[in-house]
Amino acid sequence: MKKIQNLIFSRVVITSILIVLQLLLLIFAIVHLSDAFIYIYFIFLLFSIVMTLYIINRNVSASFKLPWILLILLVPLLGGILYFLFGHRYITKKEKEHWQQMMQRTKDYHQLDDAISQEVMQESPTIFEQMNYIQTFAYAPIHNDTKTKYYAMGEDMMDDLFHDLRQAKKFIFLEFFIVSEGEFFHQVLEILKEKVKEHVDVRLIYDDLGSITFLSSDFYQRMENLGIKCIPFNRFVPILSMIHNNRNHRKMIIIDGKISYTGGINLADEYINLYPKYGRWKDTVLRMEGSATNNLTLLFLESWDFHRAEKTTLQHFLYQGAKEPIKGYVQPFGDSPLDQEEIAKNVYMNLINGATKYIYINTPYFIVDFDMLDALCRSAKKGIDVRIMLPHIPDKWYVQLVSRSYYKTLIQAGVKVYEYRPGFNHAKSFVVDDEVAVIGSINLDYRSLVHHFECAVYLYQTDSVLDLKKDFLQTEKDGLLMKEDTFLQLPWYAQVFCSVLKIFAPLL
Repeated sequence: MKKIQNLIFSRVVITSILIVLQLLLLIFAIVHLSDAFIYIYFIFLLFSIVMTLYIINRNVSASFKLPWILLILLVPLLGGILYFLFGHRYITKKEKEHWQQMMQRTKDYHQLDDAISQEVMQESPTIFEQMNYIQTFAYAPIHNDTKTKYYAMGEDMMDDLFHDLRQAKKFIFLEFFIVSEGEFFHQVLEILKEKVKEHVDVRLIYDDLGSITFLSSDFYQRMENLGIKCIPFNRFVPILSMIHNNRNHRKMIIIDGKISYTGGINLADEYINLYPKYGRWKDTVLRMEGSATNNLTLLFLESWDFHRAEKTTLQHFLYQGAKEPIKGYVQPFGDSPLDQEEIAKNVYMNLINGATKYIYINTPYFIVDFDMLDALCRSAKKGIDVRIMLPHIPDKWYVQLVSRSYYKTLIQAGVKVYEYRPGFNHAKSFVVDDEVAVIGSINLDYRSLVHHFECAVYLYQTDSVLDLKKDFLQTEKDGLLMKEDTFLQLPWYAQVFCSVLKIFAPLL
């Protein structure tokens, strides 16, 4: 049922329906409006030309422009209408102003520590440039007092998470793309209900479309009735609108402003292997304890205030403990489709271009533009050890098909590509040169890099960096090394279908 609903509401199906409607419109025009047909055709064609000129002059990646221009050429009558509905990040002027106000409020509470910045710059000017980019454009300070703990599988964090939730005194914030009413959720819910009785402020944000097949229509109200404040992010309305593409893909749990969790897991049973949905589910989580949690707290409250039209006293929720420097630097950050900066993509590109020894990547999906593909290939050609771990058992067969179409180019350049044989690799992480790592919710596909609200943590010289490396090498033992002809072994019609999907991948 979930797959059927996802297919029905996918943009591919909607686009196909509109193309069919164009054919019906043509037939109708020819049969019933023969005298006026030329005028109708001219109006639609003129609109498509205007949209094409607008696309060409937009300040976005060429890989995003090309498929839209091609689509308009193929379907000139309705191509411009398709772009108008789906091709831009739609938000009203009032909503944009409101969101910018929320971002400015949280920015004002982000206290940049020049002393920490100077420390990083003295240790590595290159790393400082990368972390300073995040400070400047994601409003995310660097922290040097935060302990981190890495979990190689989602289920590994359960004992610590339940303990931390039970110790909450002030508040618990949860934000997920998917919430599913299974055993994992109900164990968490029992703790949350007890915390509400203890007057702990409990709030939940979940993505409405991401959870639409898992939650009943009255879920939001049931949570409110339990005393859990609840927001269904970007509520789904069955109309044609690009705004439905701007999903909240973040995964965060924040406790009392001092402890936080993030990574690839959602609040659903498959993420901690309570049942084998796609074989063994490989996911990763990072626990943080210290002032770096502020970065995620403010991200959460930014979304909360925007949707509830509230003005939270932010200081009340920020870290109140002592700030004692420890080994390494921690920098949680977020990305949003509502700004003009592709922060997630640029962070990944900076990691690739700054590597000197190795780049190890976990990602469930690999659908990238030419810039990122070229950067990975150039790194491998320079002798840098580039390895990518993908799923062997996919959750979306067509996404795996497109991902595999990149294998030949990558492998010929010297990149080692693996597929995780036991099941589905849902982890999202980079680890580079024993010094730097990024872990969070960001996939290597257009949806994460362009359309979604995302979060991640940039780590420098923490012990968790080496833990990520160790885990990747351990996971590699369960990986199947891909060959150049993996994609070419497919039937010709599958290759043709994939080639079409690949062209239009930025629109999917």
